[in-house]
Amino acid sequence: MKYLLRSVLALLLLLSVHRAGFAQGGRRQGGRLSQLENAKIAYLTDKISLTQEQAQRFWPVYNEFSDKRRDVARRMRQLRTENPDGLSDQQIKDNLTQALALRQNEVNLEKEYFDKFQKVLSIRQVSKLFIAERDFTKEVLKRVADRRGGGPGPGAGQFTGPPED
Repeated sequence: MKYLLRSVLALLLLLSVHRAGFAQGGRRQGGRLSQLENAKIAYLTDKISLTQEQAQRFWPVYNEFSDKRRDVARRMRQLRTENPDGLSDQQIKDNLTQALALRQNEVNLEKEYFDKFQKVLSIRQVSKLFIAERDFTKEVLKRVADRRGGGPGPGAGQFTGPPED
């Protein structure tokens, strides 16, 4: 069963990254993000060994956490896009102060949801969640870089599955 889940996950991840190279425009991009989210759900579910009961309680909390974290990241990107050469010293100082506050918000958010996750998951599962999120992101970024010609290394183009525990 675990092999089947990993195979489905591998296929979803591969398809989502493959389509990323071809998708153009709004509707297709939404589909690509949906595929990536589905792959992430399957990956996390497998890695933290969610039971059906846990999954029903976990995913609404996790989705709320993800939405809030995404908002913080969006605001951080907005601050980074401004060219400091066109800003006054005070504006630069204000931007840096805002960036530090956003980083603190991110840490506070993780602490808050660390407590919320423990109400649904065991501490071991919470630990695996944070590790699995990082591993999933690294795998997706690696595949995107490989697709864009970021350096096909040994085994390029071959899918070996998600990283093992």
